[in-house]
Amino acid sequence: MFKLYKNLKALDWALVALIVGVTVAQVFFTMQLTDQVSAIVSAILGVVTGAGSTADIWREGGFMLLYAVCSSLCSVASGISASCVASRLSATLRSKVYAKVESFSIAEINKFSTASLITRTTNDIQQIHMANIMVLRMLIFAPIMAIWAICKINASSAELTIATAVAVIVLVVCIIAVMAAVMPKFKLMQKLTDRLNGVTRENLTGIRVVRAYNAEKYQENKFERANDAFTKTQLFTGRVMALMSPIMMLIMNGLTLAIYWIGASLINAGEIDYPTITSFMMLASQVIMSFLMLLMMFILLPRAQVAAKRINAVHETPLSISDPEEEKPVTETGTVEFKDVSFRYPDADADVFEHISFRAEKGQTVAFIGSTGSGKSTLINLVPRFYDATEGEVLVDGVNVKDLKQSTLRSKIGYVPQKGVLFSGTVAENIGFGGVTDRDTIVNAAKIAEADSFIEEMPEKYDSPISQGGKNVSGGQKQRISIARAVATKPEIMIFDDSFSALDYKTDKKVRENLKEGLAGATTLIVAQRIGTIMDADKIIVLDNGKAVGAGTHRELLENCPVYREIALSQLSKEELGL
Repeated sequence: MFKLYKNLKALDWALVALIVGVTVAQVFFTMQLTDQVSAIVSAILGVVTGAGSTADIWREGGFMLLYAVCSSLCSVASGISASCVASRLSATLRSKVYAKVESFSIAEINKFSTASLITRTTNDIQQIHMANIMVLRMLIFAPIMAIWAICKINASSAELTIATAVAVIVLVVCIIAVMAAVMPKFKLMQKLTDRLNGVTRENLTGIRVVRAYNAEKYQENKFERANDAFTKTQLFTGRVMALMSPIMMLIMNGLTLAIYWIGASLINAGEIDYPTITSFMMLASQVIMSFLMLLMMFILLPRAQVAAKRINAVHETPLSISDPEEEKPVTETGTVEFKDVSFRYPDADADVFEHISFRAEKGQTVAFIGSTGSGKSTLINLVPRFYDATEGEVLVDGVNVKDLKQSTLRSKIGYVPQKGVLFSGTVAENIGFGGVTDRDTIVNAAKIAEADSFIEEMPEKYDSPISQGGKNVSGGQKQRISIARAVATKPEIMIFDDSFSALDYKTDKKVRENLKEGLAGATTLIVAQRIGTIMDADKIIVLDNGKAVGAGTHRELLENCPVYREIALSQLSKEELGL
C-alpha cells in the first residue's frame, strides 16, 4: 500500500510532517497529564493529612485541565490533517485509475471485467482511504506513545513493569491468533465484492430479457448465492473481530487488578507511594492502548493491502495499444488499406480472420458482408485501433495506424457502432459529443441522419434531455442520433458497423443518399447484413469463416461469388436482383 504514497503532492507531505509534529506534542501533553494525576492525588492527600491546602488542588487541577485541552486540540489538528491527506490521495487515485482505464484497449478492459474496474475505482479506494486515516493517526501516535510510556514505566517499578509486559505479551498472542483467522477472509471479500457487483450489473443491464423469460426467480437465486457468500465472509470477520473488545477489556482489567495487588504489597513494604501507583496505572493503560492500536493496524492493513494491490494492478498494466514516440506525417488523404492483415484475440487458439487485403480510395464506399461470426466488425475495429492487427499492416492516409497518435487517427474517423450508444445530457450534447459546439453544424448533421424530424417534435427540441444509455428514445432514433454524432465531426473516413440495422428500408436508403451528398469526398466503410444497404458500394468484400472469398461490385459478385449470391437470394428475389 505504501507504494501508493508516491502519488502524494508537496502539500500532502507538508501535512504529514505537521501530523508528526502535532502527534509528538499530543503525546507530550498526555504524558504531562499522567504526571499531573500523580500531582493532584498528592495534593488531595496533603489536604487530608493537613500538609497542604485547597489552593494546591486548584493549581494542580488547572494544569491538568490545560494539558487535557492541549492534548485534545493536538488530536483534532492531527485528525483534520490526516483526513485531508487521505481524501486528497483518494481523489488522486480515483483520477489516475479513471484515466488509466480510459487509455485501456478493449483487451485490457476484458482482462479485468467492467464490474471489477468499477469496484476498484470505488470500494477499493474507499478501503485505502479509511486505512490511510488510521495509518496517519495510529501508526504515528502509537509507537511514540508506547516508547515514551515504557521509558517512564521502567523508571517507576520493576515488579509493575513485569506485570505490564506480561499483559502486552498476552494481548499480542491474542491479536496474532485473530489475524491468522481473518486475513485470508479479507482477501476473499474483495473478490466477492466484484462478484456481487457483476451479478447486480448483469441483472440491471438485461432486465428486459429477464422479465421476458420470467427469469426473475433464477436471477434472485443467483444474486442470493453471491450475497450469501459475501455475507457469510463478512459475518465471520465481524464475529472474530468482535472478540477484540472483550479480550482487550479482560486484559486491561486484569492488569488493573495486578497493579493494585502488586502496588498494595509495595506500599506496605514502603517501596512506593499511592500517587505513583495511580500514575503507573495510567501509563500502563497507555502502553496497552498503544500496542492495541498497532496490532489493530496490522489487522486492518491486510484488507487495504489487497485493495492497494488491485489498484496497482490497474496502474501497472502495460497498454497493448500505445502512441508512437514520434508520429509519421500522412502522405495521402482519406485512404484505408489492409495489407495481408490477420487478427487473433488475446489467448485465442485461432485467428478471427486472416490474410485480408484491400484498399479504399478517397471518396469510395467499401462494404463488408458475410455470415455471423465471419469477422466483419472485428475487421473494421482495427481501423480506429480498438485492437491492433496480429499480422500485416493497417494503413490510414498512407501511414500505418501504429505510427499515428490515437487522437490524430480517431480525429479523422467518424465511427457509428452496431449498437447506438447515447450519454446522459441533451440531444445537442450527444450529437456534438466529438467536440462540436456550433448549433448549425449539429442541426445539419441531424438532417443528414434523418434525425431532425423527430427531434423537432420533442418538447425542447435539441435541448431535450437524453437519459443514460438513451433509454427515453427508440432504437431507430438512438441509431440516427449516433449517425448524426459521427457526421457532425466532418470526418475523412466514416465507419458504419451494421449501423443501419435499426432503420427501416426507406430511412436506410434516405440516410445513405444524404451521406453521399452531405459528406462528398469522405471514404465510407460499411458492415451490413442487408444486401440493399451495400448494393451501390464501389467495392464489396465477402467474408466467410475468416477469409475473403470475394471482392468486387454487387453485379460482379452475383456472377462470380457463390457465397454472396446465396446471401443475396436469401433476401431478395431473382427479379429484384436482376438475374
